[in-house]
Amino acid sequence: MAKNKGEPSLEKIDDYNGNESKQKRNSVRLIVILLLALGAFFAYMKQPSNQTAIEIQEKTSIPAR
Repeated sequence: MAKNKGEPSLEKIDDYNGNESKQKRNSVRLIVILLLALGAFFAYMKQPSNQTAIEIQEKTSIPAR
């Protein structure tokens, strides 16, 4: 079988085998941290509505969503 000459091998890719640059590594870390913070923010914002739904359910015995 002939190798496909159009695609680079793993050794030719800049980020293979721990050869990534500090800038790329820091960019990935920043994105992960920002996404975690965004998820925590939305979880915090949803919490009061869950508490209100539980209080309504306890007072009225009507199941809340």
